[in-house]
Amino acid sequence: MALGAAATGVYAHSGGLPWVVPLWAVGGGFGATLVIGTVAGLYPAVRASRLSPTLALHAA
Repeated sequence: MALGAAATGVYAHSGGLPWVVPLWAVGGGFGATLVIGTVAGLYPAVRASRLSPTLALHAA
């Protein structure tokens, strides 16, 4: 997010525009990251919890 904000600032400064990043965009970015990261972490964990340990080790 910091890299995106920095790139926006550099681009705006080079064109003589004010550097404005709305607070809702920052909050939305953090929120989307939180939701996607949670789902991406929970989905494989739930699938793995349903397997028996011997079957999981045999498949590996």
